[in-house]
Formats: sequence, structure tokens, C-alpha cells
Amino acid sequence: MHHKALLTKRKMNEHDKHLDALVEIRSLMNRSTRFLSLSGLSGVFAGTVALIGAGMVYLFLGISPFSGAQYLERYDGFNWGMNYTTFLVLDAFLVGIIAFAGGLFFTWKKSKEQGYKLIDSISIRLAINLAIPLATGGLFCLILLFRHGLINLVAPATLVFYGLTLLNASKYTYDDIRYLGISEIILGLLATWYVGYGILFWAIGFGILHIIYGARMYFKYDRKEKVMS
Repeated sequence: MHHKALLTKRKMNEHDKHLDALVEIRSLMNRSTRFLSLSGLSGVFAGTVALIGAGMVYLFLGISPFSGAQYLERYDGFNWGMNYTTFLVLDAFLVGIIAFAGGLFFTWKKSKEQGYKLIDSISIRLAINLAIPLATGGLFCLILLFRHGLINLVAPATLVFYGLTLLNASKYTYDDIRYLGISEIILGLLATWYVGYGILFWAIGFGILHIIYGARMYFKYDRKEKVMS
């Protein structure tokens, strides 16, 4: 009986070793095809910055998030020495720069903890697949704004293009990014239907959704990797 117990235990240990080896192989395969140093804290930080940016727009306009289209259509004031269009572009630009810088920092920190390089062939491929639709969407929105004056369609367009950007880049990183992209697209289409509430949808999409998905990714991946290490 004792001999059988030892054999059983030895077989279980060998089985566990095989499982560990398979997990390691799978991890290496994922690492070779996907950028897995993307930090969930990047999303939380970006979402927080986006909410602050949206709050600044409402503060500038002197309205509440539920005031609606009539306020944006009538607004032609010059608070803080600039008009609404100039302030909106400047606010979006600063939010984007700060969110990008924060995301880069948290991602660099995670890649350093993992012992991987931040810049490699996979991260470059991810950056290219992010940059092309993102730049296209940015130019499209600038044309809407400065060529045609369709300011109420800018927020919905940014959400749709951003969602398509995430969807396009998701095959090079975590699958969760795909679902965030789909959520952004749906939100952008809703914002197109409810024109005039663009800043509110913008705050939900770039703010709240980023925080939710960022926190989910942090506890699903970042915390798990720290515990395992």
C-alpha cells in the first residue's frame, strides 16, 4: 500500500510538472505575439483625467451634464478669454497628452517589473495599429469641426473612432480591450442619436468605461501576476 501511495504521488507530481510546463509554453507563445505589459492602472488614470477634462468643459459652459443640446447650440460666450470651440480642442488635447503620458508610465513600470522591454516588435506593431485609425479619427473630427462647424458630432465621432482603434489593436494585447472597443462604439452611436449630450457620453466613454475596464484588468492581470511572482 505504501509503495502504491508513493507511485501515485510521483505520478501526480509529474502531472503537475507537465501542467506547469504547458502553462509556461502558453505564456511564452502569448508573449511572442501579444503585448502583455499594458497596465490596468493606465485605464484608471486615463479615465480619471477624462472625467476632470469633462468637468472643466461643464465648468467653462456653466451648465450641468444634463442640460442638453439647446445650450451648446446657443452658446457663443467668451469665458476665460476664449470661445467654446477653442476651449474644447485645447481641453481634449491636454486630456489626451496627460492620459497618454500616465499610461506610458504605468505600462513602463509594469514591463520593468515583468523584466521585459517596453519597446519591441510587438509593442511597435501595437502602436502602429493604434496610431493609424486614431490619427484618421482625429483628422476626421477636425474636419467636422473647422470645415463644417458640426461641433455636436465631434464627441460621437471620437467615441466611434476610438472604439474602432481599440478593436483593431486588441489582437496584439489583452482580449479585454476588444470589449472596451465595442462598448465605445455603441456609446458613440448612442451619442449620435442623442445629439447635444456629447460631453456627457464623452465622459462616460473616456472616463467611466476606462476606469471600469482598467480596474478590472488590474485585478485580473496585474494583481494576479504580482501574487504569482
